[in-house]
Amino acid sequence: MITQKQRCGWCVGDPLYEAYHDEEWGVPLYDDLKLFEFLILETFQAGLSWITILRKRENFRAAFDGFDYNKVAQYDATKFDSLILDKGIIRNKLKIKAAISNAKAFLEIKKEFGSFSNYIWAFVDGKPIKNKIENYKKAPPNTPLSDQISKDLKSRGFKFVGSTVVYAHMQATGMVNDHEIECFRYDEV
Repeated sequence: MITQKQRCGWCVGDPLYEAYHDEEWGVPLYDDLKLFEFLILETFQAGLSWITILRKRENFRAAFDGFDYNKVAQYDATKFDSLILDKGIIRNKLKIKAAISNAKAFLEIKKEFGSFSNYIWAFVDGKPIKNKIENYKKAPPNTPLSDQISKDLKSRGFKFVGSTVVYAHMQATGMVNDHEIECFRYDEV
């Protein structure tokens, strides 16, 4: 008899969602390239479902030069126009402009703090906050901490980084562990 792994309810039933949940979601990330990738993906996710973004993730990776923030910060009008025409990504002008300006702001943070990782993880003293979520539907969409981070990012020129987007970024990159307490990943991450 095969026993089914207990997962967070939000991912059950879709193989792509389950793989993302099992391998990535909530795992603490300290690598600037990966942190930027999630920042870009969360920016485009605003107002959409995460599965929509996951299904287009490889297209985003190709369109945004592997999420290389140094390259994205240098995008010009020609590159912007090509992104607007790219049917593989979300073709929202404001979000594309935000991705480019966020790359520039990202580089400024790296200059000031040595890395974006140093900056963002300082908000949680370098270690994940382990919540006790019984049902993903009861997880908060934002918190006073995500409000604070959002406000700070905006003051540094970031766009599309409202508190809900920031909290989703915190969940995805392991700054908070919002796996359900019965989920097999809860104690693993």
